[in-house]
Amino acid sequence: MNIYLHELKAYRKSTIIWTCSLVLIVILFMSMFSSISQNATDFEKTLQGIPEAAQKAIGLSLDTFFSLLGFYSYLFLYVLLCGAIQAMNLGTSIISKEVREKTADFLLTKPVTRNQIMTAKLLAVLTSLVITNVVYFIASLIMVNSVKTQSFSLKIFFMISITLFFVQLMFMTIGIIISVVSPKIKSVLPISLGVVFGFFMLGMLSSNIGDTASRFLIPFKYYDYAYIIKNSSYEISFIIVEIIFILVTILASYMIYDKKDIHAV
Repeated sequence: MNIYLHELKAYRKSTIIWTCSLVLIVILFMSMFSSISQNATDFEKTLQGIPEAAQKAIGLSLDTFFSLLGFYSYLFLYVLLCGAIQAMNLGTSIISKEVREKTADFLLTKPVTRNQIMTAKLLAVLTSLVITNVVYFIASLIMVNSVKTQSFSLKIFFMISITLFFVQLMFMTIGIIISVVSPKIKSVLPISLGVVFGFFMLGMLSSNIGDTASRFLIPFKYYDYAYIIKNSSYEISFIIVEIIFILVTILASYMIYDKKDIHAV
């Protein structure tokens, strides 16, 4: 419990910053919706000038863009990008910071097992992500209700919003496995940005390829928001693959960390 509380306190500033960033994104974008919806014809003519390949790359669908949920799903791509960086940062620092700050050997002298250490740190990261998602959802719901011009499905809105947490879980586990495999990580941010933007760029490219198989390799593409809006459901195959990926990655991280040599200062 002491390790959990200590880690939660250590992540407090980061959690506040990233949560505020996500809230600001949704406020900034949704504040434009009223103007865009009122001048939908003019905006549509302008957007039609964007090449189709570019539209697909940035997740722009003119069929749904001018509806409340369609516009929200468009801006949500950028919310996902920031949320993924947050989760990747947390996951990558979960073990590496002990080596980087030369506190690993001190921590391991305490009467706790490595599995207990990993579990406490993992729970602290999950708590930070849950706090971020709860605050984001409340803020986005308030903002969406304040600019709506007609009723919308709260269920679909929630289904879209909660995918932020699902995608963050994948990037968190990627960060954790990197953290336990790497002998020493000098700086978390370059790795986090490199991995997240790498997947983001792959996602943009895969949007034009239209290959379903490639989507399984890119966390950003696991949730098709046009599909969610149309069917009020997720694509089950991607949910199953994500669950398996997270479980395997977490299990592997525990096993590697339990056997890993931790060098003393």
